[in-house]
Amino acid sequence: MSSDDRRRAIGKVTSVAADRFVIEMLGGTDNFTVVGFDDLHYVARLGSFLMIPAQSEYVVAEVVGLRERDVAGGGDGQLDKANSAKYLDVVPVGMLPANGDGRFRFGVSVFPSLYADALYALDGELDRIFDTEAAPVPSIGHGQADCVPAGATRFRNLGIGQSVVFEDYDVKVRIDDFFGGHVAVLGNTGSGKSCTVASILQALFEKPDEHHARGASFVVLDVNGEYDRAFGELPKKADIGVSRLVLDGSAEAGRFRLPHWYLDLSEWELLLQASERTQVPILRMALGLATLFGAANAARLNAVRNHILATCITLILGDETPPGAKQTRVRGILQRFQTVQINTASIVPMIAINYGNMPGVTAAIQFLEGGGLNAGFIIPNLKLPDYDGTPFDFATLGDAIDLALLYEESHGNRQIRDYCSSMVTRFKALEERSDYRFLRHDAAAAGDREAFLSTVLGLAPIVGGLTKAAQIVILDMNAVEDEVVELVSAVIARMVFRLLRQAEPRNRFPVHLLLEEAHRYVASTPSRHAVDASRIFERISKEGRKYGLFLIVASQRPSELSKTVLSQCSNFVVHRIQNPDDLSQIRQMTPFISDSVLRRLPSLPKQHALVFGNSVNLPTTFKVRRADPLPASDDAAIVDLWFHEAGRPTALRLGPGAPVDADA
Repeated sequence: MSSDDRRRAIGKVTSVAADRFVIEMLGGTDNFTVVGFDDLHYVARLGSFLMIPAQSEYVVAEVVGLRERDVAGGGDGQLDKANSAKYLDVVPVGMLPANGDGRFRFGVSVFPSLYADALYALDGELDRIFDTEAAPVPSIGHGQADCVPAGATRFRNLGIGQSVVFEDYDVKVRIDDFFGGHVAVLGNTGSGKSCTVASILQALFEKPDEHHARGASFVVLDVNGEYDRAFGELPKKADIGVSRLVLDGSAEAGRFRLPHWYLDLSEWELLLQASERTQVPILRMALGLATLFGAANAARLNAVRNHILATCITLILGDETPPGAKQTRVRGILQRFQTVQINTASIVPMIAINYGNMPGVTAAIQFLEGGGLNAGFIIPNLKLPDYDGTPFDFATLGDAIDLALLYEESHGNRQIRDYCSSMVTRFKALEERSDYRFLRHDAAAAGDREAFLSTVLGLAPIVGGLTKAAQIVILDMNAVEDEVVELVSAVIARMVFRLLRQAEPRNRFPVHLLLEEAHRYVASTPSRHAVDASRIFERISKEGRKYGLFLIVASQRPSELSKTVLSQCSNFVVHRIQNPDDLSQIRQMTPFISDSVLRRLPSLPKQHALVFGNSVNLPTTFKVRRADPLPASDDAAIVDLWFHEAGRPTALRLGPGAPVDADA
């Protein structure tokens, strides 16, 4: 041990276990502070660190408890505080090379011997433990070109707040590790989650000199309408863009719309709650048929209609039912479905009843199947079209469902219409609901899928490709219900995921989806609404990293979040959490965190949080950097709003009218 180490010894290790040490402080110490050769050290503050030599390294131990054992005084019955034995309970957290050059590593491989010295930590050792290198590093140019402008820098670490244990210590996260994995921001309502998210992004984008984080892509699924205020000023402070898309369910100009043909088969199935055994095959067939309803496919659609209608009527005419029943069923079909060639005028005369018989049945079958000079309408080995996202009018899906049901009836399944009645009812409800107007599109006004994704990802065309026009894209969904939120978030996440999976080269365009109030649509239990968005987010949590798609999950109810999504998060920022179920969920998801760390969570003050994960060396409690401006999630000033003069108008408006009278 060096002479400096001897001078900063504050006690001896008197108990060694795999998960906890006990240190008895040196005799004569009348408090838990030490005047060292370099400064005054608070060695017994909960959360502070001690260094214990073990071979050529130090074991870094965190103080989790402090106590003393009193001894009797000199016969007067008084307790002698000056001579009482003082103990520190510490837990080992990592190893630090003693040579001053090596880096801190989490986990302990060598344990100290009994009666080893315990040393207070020097500032230089804390710098190495927290990896607090703050200076930006030189930036790089595009491809093999020189950096433009010369001398530009980039962040390596990002300050997110100040340590509550070590004065004047900025808490930083390694950007590659923090944003290179999924992040969970958790805490009770009002504990400061939204402010934390806003402050982290503000710190990232408020870099004072070149280069700014222009390559970032944050898509904010803002279900409470909070973030426009927090990020609206960023373009004035830094050379970045922020765009806001508003979804209010309407089809008004300037509002966010989602063309219904962007939904894939699984999303349609969930939206219409199609049962797997009977309704899903009909829905898939109908979606394929719907693509034929455009003007360009009129001839093909008519041929398919004729085939289905001819097959169905031929089946009826050839079965064993009485002629009267056959005629009634054929008339019923022709009332619902007719084509130019197969209609009431052409078929009904052939199936006329004469003294209980149907003499024209052979002619009718020959007309439909073909024979002689008549080619017929039945197409051998007909292959119905698959659904491929081709634009179609929303209303035509109803006609396509009817056609698909008729096709199934033509193959003998006479009960299929009853089996699918609930799905048909749900479709008709969607067709009429005003809050789904954003989904119902006209195929004639079909937009470009690439342009849609460019808007969502904040891209703009330039010569030779695309460039970032907006680094933050806020999708404001405050005005719509949870079922709409689930649908839109699932479709957007799936489209972005598919785009990045197909991108070449892979993983060169990182995208972060910020899921505000994630428990509402990334739930641990199946959704009670139409679309279960958890499916796509669980897949992204497991596979997204390799393609450059990451989740930032913000929630006040960890116990209601998808366990798959939460378990894949590699970094956590946890605010005050008091619900036992939520605490238990965090404990299960983070077995490497000690109970002493998790016990801090119920008592954390507002604007304080615990950060842990692979972007920081050690779990650290910090005061969050203040967001400026704040997101629109302020607490209600109850006293200010309650106690005022009579007749003051309220801030509440009902509809487009004047403020509501205070006495109303």
